[in-house]
Amino acid sequence: MVYGITTETTKAMMPDRKIKIALISPKGPLYRHRGGIWKKSLRYQPLTLTTLAALIPSELNAEVELFDEGIADVPPDLEADLVGMTVITGTAKRAYELAAHFRRRGITVVLGGPHVTLIPEDAQPHADAIVSGYAEDSWPQLLRDFANGQLQPRYNQAPGLDLADRPFARRELLPGHRYLTNNVFEATRGCIHSCDFCVVPTAWGRKPYQKPVAQVVADIQQHGARKLIFVDLNIIADRDYALQLFKALIPLKVQWYGLATVLLANDEELLELAGRSGCRGLLMGLESISPQNLRQSHKGFNSPEKYVQVVERLHEHGIALQGCFVFGLDQDEPDIFLKTAEFAVQARIDLPRFAVVTPFPNTPLYKRLEAEGRILTKNWELYDAQHVVFQPAKMTIDELQQGVEVAWKHAYSFRSIARRIRHSPAPWPVKLSTNLGYRFYAHNLGRFYNCDWIIGRAPVAPPIPVIKPPELATSASRS
Repeated sequence: MVYGITTETTKAMMPDRKIKIALISPKGPLYRHRGGIWKKSLRYQPLTLTTLAALIPSELNAEVELFDEGIADVPPDLEADLVGMTVITGTAKRAYELAAHFRRRGITVVLGGPHVTLIPEDAQPHADAIVSGYAEDSWPQLLRDFANGQLQPRYNQAPGLDLADRPFARRELLPGHRYLTNNVFEATRGCIHSCDFCVVPTAWGRKPYQKPVAQVVADIQQHGARKLIFVDLNIIADRDYALQLFKALIPLKVQWYGLATVLLANDEELLELAGRSGCRGLLMGLESISPQNLRQSHKGFNSPEKYVQVVERLHEHGIALQGCFVFGLDQDEPDIFLKTAEFAVQARIDLPRFAVVTPFPNTPLYKRLEAEGRILTKNWELYDAQHVVFQPAKMTIDELQQGVEVAWKHAYSFRSIARRIRHSPAPWPVKLSTNLGYRFYAHNLGRFYNCDWIIGRAPVAPPIPVIKPPELATSASRS
């Protein structure tokens, strides 16, 4: 039963013909068809669309098509009764353009995802209905309402959301050969921390959500994955759950990659289990080498003086680190770029990554900068971690924009690569190809953008630079 409607009653109200549903991930600055550096998309298959497809009620007798504009453009003459789009801030402009096009053709448009959840009033005028928050319960209800001619303008995350006993993502609906991998899984959602530039606490709060470990394992087994990615934003947010998950992964003999905080390095039991479970690479937000910046950002649990120790401890357990830094925080001055890049090299971070701090809508950082009159634009397409959309405190806009490129080029000079690469626990084909790939990216920042994490495996062929038209290239951004 859903909201007092029995399945039998719903079936009786359903039309006989199939409802045609199209689910779209619009292109934007981060991912764009025919705009990347490589011939093959070097990102993993997004999980949102395939998850939403799995949640379509069977009694609707629906046909569903999935379109990821990171690999193929949406046909303008698309035939559908309802179009659903998952929207991150950087793709909002494109999503709104598509929405206007389809609504002019009389097609019902639904918008959801992080951007819609962060700032629903921005998205509402562009859609027949919006979905705010996680959509496991609200999306099926929306579809039933649509089929019955009772679509509401807004659907919010259902209270008491539970991720247990949900259907497995329908990964077969997107072409696996177009991605680096489609072995993408999710065990948890959310994060317990409250970093002021992070979308997560603003959009979904600090409550962690978890799938039963047995069901995560079953999903991996039914898909036959041997090397996989967990898109969880902080897979160690709940220590007890992480211990259970890592123990359950050991018998599977998989290799996996994911995201965590530096706190993992302080927990020898958990770190040892992560290594035994097959963890071979983690992305961690190191953010800054300035303790003042970290305190102001409410990420004081990061300690720059311990970053070297974090790298060493991960390496001891065979885990490579992609360490992410942001520039433009209030204590950053023009010398911060080379200082940070040199630090990353000296610390032997396997894959350093650098970005412009981005004040996503309604986050504490955004609200503070807006109150101080420092937000320069609300062109959401520029909210991509590459463009400067606010006035920095201690440098010019150009200094910030150009300084990021300085950091990239220094960290991925041949000399810097040589200093870092020999210490990495990753296999030589992997660490060489990824470092050379990022080196090429570092020298083409003005023409390309491909910020996704290159996971711990070599591409099908070694990445050879291919120059394409200068179009611009979220995780499973959740609707």
